[in-house]
Amino acid sequence: MSFLGFGGSSPQISSEAKLKAAEAELDMVTAMFNQLVESCNSKCFDKTYSEGDLTKAESLCVDRCVAKYFEANVKVGESMQKLGRSGQLGKNFGQ
Repeated sequence: MSFLGFGGSSPQISSEAKLKAAEAELDMVTAMFNQLVESCNSKCFDKTYSEGDLTKAESLCVDRCVAKYFEANVKVGESMQKLGRSGQLGKNFGQ
């Protein structure tokens, strides 16, 4: 199964649809990574960059930031999948 749940072995899905789903998944993963880098960079690093190497405090901050970001992302994904399975996702977004 893929990271965001687009994978699987559905024979009724065309190759073009699978390619579009894979492209959409790659776009979402790339956007998530870019948001993660931006968020943790702004929280963990002093903009003066007085040292070339990471300090212990910066390293710990990045570790915690990444862990929290992924934990939150997993929880949001699980909630959205649950809403999608129950049919509530479309209602919550005004569809």
